[in-house]
Amino acid sequence: METKIFQPFLLLFLAISIPCLSDASHEEHARKTMEEFSGYPADSPPHHYSFSPSSLSVDIQGLQRQIEELSSFSDAPAPAVTRILYSQKDVLARRYIKSLMEQAGLSIHEDAVGNIFGRWGGTEAALSAVATGSHIDAIPYSGKYDGVIGVLGAIEAINVLKRSGFQPKRSLEVIMFTSEEPTRFGISCLGSRLLAGNEELAIALKQAVDGKNISFLEAARSAGYAVHEDDLSSVFLKKDYYFSFIELHIEQGPILEEEGIPIGIVTAIAAPASISIDFEGNGGHAGAVLMPARNDAGLAAAELALAVEKHVLDSGSFDTVGTVGVMELHPGAVNSIPSRTHVEIDTRDIDEERRNVVVNKIHQSAVRIAENRGVKLSKFKIVNQDPPALSSNSIISTMREATKQLNVSFKLMISRAYHDSLFMARISPMGMIFIPCYKGYSHKPEEFASAQDIANGVKVLALTLAKLSAE
Repeated sequence: METKIFQPFLLLFLAISIPCLSDASHEEHARKTMEEFSGYPADSPPHHYSFSPSSLSVDIQGLQRQIEELSSFSDAPAPAVTRILYSQKDVLARRYIKSLMEQAGLSIHEDAVGNIFGRWGGTEAALSAVATGSHIDAIPYSGKYDGVIGVLGAIEAINVLKRSGFQPKRSLEVIMFTSEEPTRFGISCLGSRLLAGNEELAIALKQAVDGKNISFLEAARSAGYAVHEDDLSSVFLKKDYYFSFIELHIEQGPILEEEGIPIGIVTAIAAPASISIDFEGNGGHAGAVLMPARNDAGLAAAELALAVEKHVLDSGSFDTVGTVGVMELHPGAVNSIPSRTHVEIDTRDIDEERRNVVVNKIHQSAVRIAENRGVKLSKFKIVNQDPPALSSNSIISTMREATKQLNVSFKLMISRAYHDSLFMARISPMGMIFIPCYKGYSHKPEEFASAQDIANGVKVLALTLAKLSAE
């Protein structure tokens, strides 16, 4: 009896299941066809970098046109560029960058000091974003490429990924940092320092003035920033706010060009200790005061400059460098013995302890020289003593993988120049990509990077961003 009842149910089951199996097979075939056609899994968004790296295409002509257009916002005649923080030309250049971000479909916001952010939302927007960017301010009579490649190149990298059909998992964000150069208020990397939570700087800027006695807040408000607030701590970002940060930049040195290598992968950024020193002597008439009776503040400064060179060379590493960039004599007359001198020194290294040893030796030499020459060491001030920054090993590996897939050779190298990445490393893992520049020239009108080198840098940046976004 049970067998007779079961048989109809078995026949009914087979009648239903056979068409279902046929439909499932049809759906599987359709899914595979869609995947083959699109290049992406049909059941998930294409946020993984499943596109071919060879398909990445840089609009180099458009990018070069943007470099030229941005260079026109300048207070110096071409080919030189002068673009000072919160000046009229700076404000116009900022508008230009925001217009390019809008054209790239990025959502834009700005903070109280004018750091500009353009975001491409990812499929998992709750995850921390991958950021990239640099600066566009320019010291007097400099060039078109310093910082600019890292901003315009970042926007183009986003466009490259969009043209390839890529969809980010983590959001991608382009940052234009405020005042990487110390030209107006004497503070380098002002915007990124604040993003990294520098409370001392946020307080000091309330009292800071430029060479024309214009306060920082007054200048910022003239450009449309900090309008309703004096507390600049609103700019601070929490640690790990970003998943990672990558900066594309010209090398500002000759190594890549001389060795014929298209990409530099930065392993560390050296940081300076800046020192301000004053000597006071007696001065007097250049002819009337005999040599044994002199207390010459100028010779004290000159001897200290040679001591800086000696201490740097004795450090045991070619990564240690020192520069006496300012030496002012008073009264500054050819027939007057200097009665006062002002000296400013920059010494850098990727090893913080080794650099600090040099700073201590410079201090000891300044004291000894003052005693031996009968002058007064009236000031020895360490203006800043920032720690160096190491690039993230995982980001270095990602960049190496990107260069390999793009069939572009690279060199591991350190950066001896300051960059916003130095301070972004306090917020998130950091990495930098260098491209060659003509004869290593920078901060001068002759600064130049070729179209091919720029395109290589943008491609490596784009693929690196894609890989990091997918993590």
